[in-house]
Amino acid sequence: MRSGAKVKAASWDWKLWTAGVSLVGAVMAASSAFGDEDITVSHGYNFFGDLKYPADYSRLNYVNPDAPKGGEISIWGMGTFDSFNPYTRKGRAGGSPTIGHEDILTTFADDPTASYCFLCETMEYPKDLSWVIFNLRPDVTFPDGKGWSADDLKFTFDLFMEQGLPSFRAAFGAFISEVEVLDTHKIKFSFNADSPERDRIGLAGIFPAFSQQWFEETGARLDESSLVPIMGTGIYELDSYDINQQVVYKRRDNYWAEDLPVSVGRNNFDTIRIEYFADSAAAFEGFKAGEYTFRSENSSKSWGTSYDFPAIDAGHVIKTELNDGNLARAQGYVFNLRREKFQDRRVREAIGLMFNFEWSNESLFYGLYERVTGFWGNSDMEAIGTPTGAELAILQPLVDEGLLDASILTDEAIIPPVSGTRQLDRGNLRRASALLDEAGWVVGDDGMRRKDGEVLSVEFLESSPAFDRINNPFIENLKRLGVDAVLNRVDPAQATDRRRSYDFDITNHTLSMALEPSTGLEQWFGSEGRDESSRNLMGLNSPAVDRLIEVVVASETKDELRVAVQALDRVLRDELFWVPQWFKDVHTVAYYDQYGYPDPLPAYARGELDFWWFEADKNAELVAAGALSR
Repeated sequence: MRSGAKVKAASWDWKLWTAGVSLVGAVMAASSAFGDEDITVSHGYNFFGDLKYPADYSRLNYVNPDAPKGGEISIWGMGTFDSFNPYTRKGRAGGSPTIGHEDILTTFADDPTASYCFLCETMEYPKDLSWVIFNLRPDVTFPDGKGWSADDLKFTFDLFMEQGLPSFRAAFGAFISEVEVLDTHKIKFSFNADSPERDRIGLAGIFPAFSQQWFEETGARLDESSLVPIMGTGIYELDSYDINQQVVYKRRDNYWAEDLPVSVGRNNFDTIRIEYFADSAAAFEGFKAGEYTFRSENSSKSWGTSYDFPAIDAGHVIKTELNDGNLARAQGYVFNLRREKFQDRRVREAIGLMFNFEWSNESLFYGLYERVTGFWGNSDMEAIGTPTGAELAILQPLVDEGLLDASILTDEAIIPPVSGTRQLDRGNLRRASALLDEAGWVVGDDGMRRKDGEVLSVEFLESSPAFDRINNPFIENLKRLGVDAVLNRVDPAQATDRRRSYDFDITNHTLSMALEPSTGLEQWFGSEGRDESSRNLMGLNSPAVDRLIEVVVASETKDELRVAVQALDRVLRDELFWVPQWFKDVHTVAYYDQYGYPDPLPAYARGELDFWWFEADKNAELVAAGALSR
């Protein structure tokens, strides 16, 4: 069933190639210029169900409508930057480079699988979803006061199709057959008949508001790095920057959407500042010194042992845990399957046995984490036990065609091996040794494993010193197995370049899945983009996975989607292209006590840059106490 607002399945992740209430009369049948064809006119779209917000909503449910405007929030960034263009693989973009860019459609934190008109007032589409018309807002303006039109949007689409990354052009070319300007603020996207229906409107709605005149006057290109940000229509724009040191964004005075319901209680800070540090340790010292004011802590060691500095003791800094209802982050070490040594599943399994999560959690993580098991953890889409019913029916043909081993039908979904409380689990060591022996990697007199005269070597590519204490015990265990394992810690720019060129053995990767996954899965796991996608970092090339992605994309009900994703999750885990790491179901944050936020927070967003606010009286107290300088 469809009613206005589809999940932004491709969301602006596509851009970075490196996001219960009835429609209350907002959806209606129309015939008008389209003859007798029934046309839905709506303020939003949802392929599977109703929209939470009616067309006449006054504000979002999770914001504070009385939140004061003003002040600053500051966060940190790591490493270096030399560009503000996130739409190219050239250069390294500075923090929040799309903060000033707005899309045709938007999503809300308490209705994450729906899309709502933002730069449009309404959308129109037929039952077969063969096209969509966006009736654009006539009052959208750029910081220079000039307006935005359908011609600008058509120019932007053509620009991305000419200068965007190949994977982007291929994906959108497969969906969108034609873009037509119907009037000054009316534009039509027509879709290819064989493109998946579920993603059509959402994909058309992710294009940002760019100015054709600005591009023509500046000569800017989408495929070149630049320290001049692409002008957008958003409320924040670049104020200043100091290369590799600081980026500051300021709120516009002439923001076109200031008085719209979507803006109530949001965009509350006058400035958003990003302070850059070489690594997380230096960044933490900067936070203690008040160089920035909000920190999301991702180091369990720091969270467990280091938050005892004077500002904490004096009550100037709040340390707290905030609920997180998102999917468990599918974080792990990934193998580069393009390397011949990792194409043997037994080698990957043996290496995975040497990572001791239980010891790490107790000794290094202070019991803060749980083990990642699959790609849709913390949801009903995660594969559990053995397949039955509809999931079995999806998998059986793939077994019959020889694309999957028959064991997938009878074995329980793979979960990571459990280790003992000592760093080196001897039982897992024996299992790993047997697997490598079977794969032909035998131990020589020097204790190293060789095959055809080649030593089994594994390099861990890492840019964060904070991971040393985690990587090194893993490496020590591998050495006990006879593997020549080494840690190569490089600076962030080198890490980016080597990952982009797939020049690594093993590296950390986070595979961020969607609540309603669809064609975006092709970038994460599809064979076609394995040598150009920054998401399919491991280089997965599996015909079975490709087929399962097709089943997921073709799902027409939520139940069909759930079962299809369970089957995909089961097969992905069986591929053993990663060593799953850890997750927690809370946000661990610390901030100087000068901010407020809605309580409770929405399940799917922390929102510190979106709907938190600055409390000037508390800031004055911090400044008077010497905790902050401003």
